[in-house]
This record gives sequence, structure tokens and C-alpha cells, in this order.
Amino acid sequence: MTDRSRTNSTPAVHATTPQLAPPPPSIAVLRSASLSSAAQHEIERMILEGDIKAGSKLTEAWLSERLGVSRGPIREAFRMLEEAGLVRQEKNRGVFVREIPLEEALEIFDLRAAMDELVGRRLAESITPEQLKTARGIVEKMDVAARAGNADAYHVLNLHFHDVLVEFAGNRKLAVMYRKLVKELALYRRRNLSDQDALPHSAAEHRAILKAIASGDAEHAGHAMYDHVIESKQRAVDGSVVKASQRTKASRPPASRKVRR
Repeated sequence: MTDRSRTNSTPAVHATTPQLAPPPPSIAVLRSASLSSAAQHEIERMILEGDIKAGSKLTEAWLSERLGVSRGPIREAFRMLEEAGLVRQEKNRGVFVREIPLEEALEIFDLRAAMDELVGRRLAESITPEQLKTARGIVEKMDVAARAGNADAYHVLNLHFHDVLVEFAGNRKLAVMYRKLVKELALYRRRNLSDQDALPHSAAEHRAILKAIASGDAEHAGHAMYDHVIESKQRAVDGSVVKASQRTKASRPPASRKVRR
């Protein structure tokens, strides 16, 4: 007889499909983003170091060939540079490196003065010996560039010095705002620091800033940083007046000489 209590069937197993995580961004997207960022940094470097002058037109074809990337990342780099205030896009005309007028430059100088005063105060109270050594090394290189009359090298070192001080201050929000303003102002300031006679005076101001920070006197360091920016602002105004005078003289027709009979 057959034992009916037993069954030849086995219980059904209900397999469940595991929930898959959303697919990660494609390699193409990641590669495009990194290429755009790399292109943006390189174009920014060329602008800030003077390889591409203010007012120059930027073309996708030239930059694509120069940087070895397709035009897509170049277009995205243009968008990021416009947000950073370094270029402007004009409909049906193209992309141009911004030219900062004196009035806008003066407004940026005022904002920078307030920020630099805060940076000076904070660093006088918190800078480490290692950070001070780093800043001192940059100032020494600035002295060398000033004595050699190398305005391009001095300009790059000047930007690096102030960027390092802001980084050492440890306020990330301040650093983001500061860097945007400094980059915009750099488009204007290159015309003033190209005057070799101004380099020794500017270098002396940076030595004084470093000495004030090293003293640990927050008020003194803050004033040194503030005064440095206001001095730079005044040089910008004076330089603008001189250049305007030179343009006026150049536009005048030569005086006619009277012929004696």
C-alpha cells in the first residue's frame, strides 16, 4: 500500500529578485565633467597669467586644438568662466575675456579691503610657524621678481600670496567669495602691476604685512592688510588718470609751425 502521508512534491521556492542600486554615472559623463573642469582651469590660468589678454575673443576651435579636447568641454568651460566673472558671452558674437572698468574695480577694492582686514586679524592670532614659513617663502620670491622687474612673475606670486593667506585663515565661505573677487580684479590689476616702478613698493608692503601677522598683534595685522588694499586702489586711480592724460595728448593733432618769411 502506498503511504499517502508522504508526497513526492517538494515545496515551491519563491525566488526574489534583489533590488539593484541605481546605475552609477556613465564613464562618458564623468570624463566629460573632468575634461570641462580641466579646460576651465587651464583657460583661467592663461587669462590670469596674461597669456590671453582682457578683451580677447575666445574661440572653441582654437582652444579645442590648444587643449586637445573636443568642443563640448570647451563650451562648458565657458559657462563656468562666465559664472566666475572672467568672461562674457555675447549673442551672435562669441565669448570674450572681460575688461573690468575702473568703477567696478574700485568697488572690488573696497570689498577686498574689508575681507583682507579680517584675514589679517585672524592670522595674527592663529597662524602656525609652518604657515608663516610658507608665506615668507612666497614674499622672498616676490622680492626677487620685483628686483628683476619681472611684472608677470610678480603678478602670479602676488595672487598666490593672498590666496595662501585666505586659505590659512580657515573660513571657507570667505575664501570662495574672496577668490571670485580677486580673479575679477586681476583682469584690471595686470595693467597697473605691469608698471615696473610700482613693484618694489608693492613688495615692501607685502613684507610689512608678513611682519605684522608674525607679531601676533591682530589690530596691527588687520590695518596692514587693509592699508595695502587701499594703497593698491589709489595706485589704480592714479594710473587711470595718467593713462587718460596720455591718450588725450596722443589724440591731439601736432601743432603747426609758423613759417617765417
